[in-house]
Amino acid sequence: MSETLNIEATLSEDGQFMNEGQRDYFRKKLLAWKAEILRESRETLAALANDNSNLADAADRASSETDRAIELRARDRHRKLIAKIDDALERIDEGTYGYCEETGEPISLKRLDARPIATMSLEAQERHERREKVYRDD
Repeated sequence: MSETLNIEATLSEDGQFMNEGQRDYFRKKLLAWKAEILRESRETLAALANDNSNLADAADRASSETDRAIELRARDRHRKLIAKIDDALERIDEGTYGYCEETGEPISLKRLDARPIATMSLEAQERHERREKVYRDD
């Protein structure tokens, strides 16, 4: 929470959106998130590798396979999330991080702090989701 306040204070101090201090803050936040996901993935892989039990009971086998499928789906979601984190880090390096890909306007710091991989402002994201819903309902 205090980190967010520091970011907002940095913004108000020099009036510049996505200044060096903010870029550093988000870079560190994204790298820490990525490291945590990779650590969890290694733990999952180790657990799956160690679970080579040959269960005789069909119900136990089915339960074990279900657990394994859930872990693999979670790992796939993590893989996609890492790609989004890498994209965000690339946008930081390019100087486009924090700006809405639809409108070009700054994304609020609170939104970026909550969802550092955001590529759209809240308003643009809501419009996008409404359009998606309309097309899905057809």
